[in-house]
Amino acid sequence: MEFITKDELAQVTRRSAWRASLFVAYDWTLIIGTFYLVSVWSNPLTWLLALLLFGARQLSLGVIVHETGHGTFYPSKRVNDFVGRWLSGYWVFSNKAGYMRVHRKHHELAGTESDPDLGNYIDYPVTRSSFHRKVWRDLSGQTGWRRLKSIGRSIKRLPELDEESQKTVRGGLIVNGALLLVLALLGHAELFLLWLIAFMTTHMLSTRLRQMAEHAAVPDRLSSDARLNTRTLRTHWWERLLIAPHQIAFHLEHHLLQSVPIYRLPLFHQLLINNGYHRDVQFVKGFWPLIKQVTRPG
Repeated sequence: MEFITKDELAQVTRRSAWRASLFVAYDWTLIIGTFYLVSVWSNPLTWLLALLLFGARQLSLGVIVHETGHGTFYPSKRVNDFVGRWLSGYWVFSNKAGYMRVHRKHHELAGTESDPDLGNYIDYPVTRSSFHRKVWRDLSGQTGWRRLKSIGRSIKRLPELDEESQKTVRGGLIVNGALLLVLALLGHAELFLLWLIAFMTTHMLSTRLRQMAEHAAVPDRLSSDARLNTRTLRTHWWERLLIAPHQIAFHLEHHLLQSVPIYRLPLFHQLLINNGYHRDVQFVKGFWPLIKQVTRPG
């Protein structure tokens, strides 16, 4: 490969069980800690904080589904699959196998009109009023309600679904039902509503912003060069906490080499800078400058 040496390739593609476990532990510590915080100090401020944290952590569970789908998260295939289901995917009703069928096509066809993810970014740059309407649809629960109805249809049609989809629906009902039961036994069943509302609101907005950061209004969306059709966004710590969890914003590096685990992407990014491969790439720092870049007056 022109952009990396053999030794560097071995370094950035090495899988680490403990690094992967740190990501999982971080997510679940935040989720459990947030439930505890709201149960002890229940007020509008902690509710708002919970909605922000839950939405981002639900996205981070989806990020782990993505990583386990690529087979890059854990060295063990069995652990990879378990974490991709019971510790991440089922909590947000994410079908790893179905998602990866489409996602692999995205990697194969990015930079073409056949990209299956094209609908997520083709209209950018959009007017600011259009962007505001998108944000409102997310935060008001309109986008999330469509997602909930889709899940409801899957539950209703469960016997008609393929085996993997059935596992996802059953798993989603099991883990979310268990969460509701545990909260009820602790005397805080009402807190499940925060988890559900976050799924319908802040989670949807975080997902939209992630999609926008990856490919919206890039230099040339129809170029075969990933440096032109894909974006890496440099994020602040609070954005990684509340909007773009883990290292998901290093999307250019992910497109260049899918075998790099997400916890090695910052290193891969720095190596590409050091060897000059990113010499002409302009990196945006933060979501607010990005929003100004991908929107126009109107």
